[in-house]
Amino acid sequence: MEDHHHHTATIAHTWLAAMAIAVLPILSVLILAATKQMGRTVFAPPKRREPPVAEGAPLLGVLPAILTRSLQGVICDQYLKLGSVFTLSSLGVKVTFLVGPEVSAHFFHAAESEISIGDVYKVTVPIFGKGVGYDVDNDTRNEQHRFFADTLRPAKLRSHARLMVREVEEYFARWGQSGTVDLKQQVEDVLLLIASRCLLGKEVRDHMHDEVSSLLRELIGGLHLVSLFFPYLPTPAHRRRDRARARLEEIFSGIARLRKSSCSSGRGAGDDGDRDHDMLQGLLDSRYRDGRGTTEAEVTGLLVALLFAGHHTSATVTTWTAARLLRHTEWLHAATEEQRLLQRNDQNDAAAIDYDVLLRMDVLHRSVKEALRLHPVTPMILRRARRPFTVRTQDGSEYEVPEGRMLASPLVVNNLLQGIYRDPDVFDPDRFAAWREEDRVGGDLAYTSFGAGKHACMGEGYAYLQIKVILSHLLRNFELRLLSPFPETENMISMRPKGEVMVSYRRRSLLQ
Repeated sequence: MEDHHHHTATIAHTWLAAMAIAVLPILSVLILAATKQMGRTVFAPPKRREPPVAEGAPLLGVLPAILTRSLQGVICDQYLKLGSVFTLSSLGVKVTFLVGPEVSAHFFHAAESEISIGDVYKVTVPIFGKGVGYDVDNDTRNEQHRFFADTLRPAKLRSHARLMVREVEEYFARWGQSGTVDLKQQVEDVLLLIASRCLLGKEVRDHMHDEVSSLLRELIGGLHLVSLFFPYLPTPAHRRRDRARARLEEIFSGIARLRKSSCSSGRGAGDDGDRDHDMLQGLLDSRYRDGRGTTEAEVTGLLVALLFAGHHTSATVTTWTAARLLRHTEWLHAATEEQRLLQRNDQNDAAAIDYDVLLRMDVLHRSVKEALRLHPVTPMILRRARRPFTVRTQDGSEYEVPEGRMLASPLVVNNLLQGIYRDPDVFDPDRFAAWREEDRVGGDLAYTSFGAGKHACMGEGYAYLQIKVILSHLLRNFELRLLSPFPETENMISMRPKGEVMVSYRRRSLLQ
């Protein structure tokens, strides 16, 4: 749901790229990049020197260091040794890293014709389907992104907030007076319910939620290392993926036909109008600039892309934020006190949470943002240079990045730069408060967890909304305690909390 072009960037690019990287081994992406370059030679006149290349083993390059240490550790080492622009090489594949905002402008602001995302994520086509995402030309993809933007305007988000609150209240009403749960699993479950209501519509939520959730898991389970090189190979996992994809299209197409046929007769009995605000209806009503409407297959593909990518992102950030608050009691108390004050000020309904109240949750918002800084959902953002370009470092050095080179903006390093963030390893939501604003002081590319520049994520508001709905409900209604050790990161690919996140809860009678 990630790119940043000259058009208004949207939810799809940030979320799609985030999820694609999160489930694909980084080195495999690089190997794919190499295969695309095999067999062609780029002839160019002599130019400025290329970025320095990190030392490594013969042929294997930095691969042994990554396997024995970590990708983040290797990037940090080379940043300290070689500076903000350098290249890692392995198995003949070169990837140039751009560390920090001062060398990232072209990466984030250039047009697709110069810096491409589409070349990197073709592997998603069998999942999202033909005719959407990275199966279409850039102009068509931009129009499809506009569809998302149109359905994520503030007026739409207001109605989404109401539906989200309803789902969260109903879900956590199942908890007893006290108990122990795996919070990571609970968050994933409630977010699927929110997605069913807000994105897929009332029909799915009320009648097909379990089936759709199972089908989505089959889609995610169909993405393996072999998928990167041979996405259409008839493996058992790919067959399950394809069956799940076909069934989802059957479900969404059936709902679309029913909705279209009922337009002339008005809403059916018991319809509370939720369909007017769900993403499915928004996509059904969307039209391309030439006047044609979206097809049922396109609507299915766009919805699958949102669900596939967005659910992973929000679930990861929500769980990390909760774990951070439960570990840092001073911030847990601050976030809880904010909820108490909001309840006191909302005299008409002390328990109400709506769109306007969610916007006033400043401590909670900053806590989510800080958790995302420390635990980005993807280790890096990848692109490919379609044309050579020059990058200048802060010390005045200039490097020529050649055409065809894979590029990486490493969030796992950018988010911890000493020159931007004070005590960068410390969980400190106040760094984003109005009196500090460390990310703004560092410029518009200092904080890129939701993308930046021309491809800034249009889905950022939606993501914050559902995360804050869940966490505010938990803070208002339960006393929570982290029983597990503070989780480690699952790996440098998925970035999820590793293992179970066990939490004890005790229901509050009233937040005072």
